Amino acid sequence: MSHSHRSTEAPEQTAGKAAVDTSLIDAFGGVRGMVDMTVPGFVFVLIYTITKDLALSSWSAFGITVLLALVRVARRETLKHAFGGVLGVAIGAFVAMKSGKAEDFYLPSMIYGVVLGLVYLVSVLVRWPLVGMMLGPILGENMTWRTQNPGRLAAYTKATWVWIALFALRAAILFPLYWAHKVTWLGVAKIGLGVPPWLVAIYLSWLILSKAPPPIKVVQAEDAEAGEEPAAAQQPAEAERR
Repeated sequence: MSHSHRSTEAPEQTAGKAAVDTSLIDAFGGVRGMVDMTVPGFVFVLIYTITKDLALSSWSAFGITVLLALVRVARRETLKHAFGGVLGVAIGAFVAMKSGKAEDFYLPSMIYGVVLGLVYLVSVLVRWPLVGMMLGPILGENMTWRTQNPGRLAAYTKATWVWIALFALRAAILFPLYWAHKVTWLGVAKIGLGVPPWLVAIYLSWLILSKAPPPIKVVQAEDAEAGEEPAAAQQPAEAERR
């Protein structure tokens, strides 16, 4: 007699995994956000490699960033990441034109990556992993994972280490190229270390969190606490009736 295969996962667990998957992508900028941040760098390195004109390359990169932001406005999409991209490219272009060194176009974003990596590292060391702080409110568990769900605390810690490794990898490759004044290779590396490793980090984070205990929703926790109080209050009344 044949038996049909059935999933052993509860519906809420499956839904939770899908929510984590979507929330991870959104929390870290989304695919569109990563593309918006990669394209200006590609435009800069392409034009500079061909023309060696720093001003033209900088203004072209800034112009494409503004164009991408305007497309977001037209589509009524969130401007959070688009604004960050415009600001980052503007600072990079200003620094490069001020110093006269094309490699300085990438320096602000490289420094930002190092600072962000240190923030992630500190968050792990103080047991407030940043991935959990970002996803907790999105998944409706807020900070219950830290005090009531040790399995999720461990998972968020591991996932945060994944992003620390990503920032460390980028710094280890980009800074030697910057110090060697290899502008074209620096630009190529910056592009290569954008979306592909980001997708890998997203996948590894999802893999870690998909094996973690389900989140303890704040509403559920409040309902449980509220349910205990009436039960306690009913005991004296029942004792009087007896």
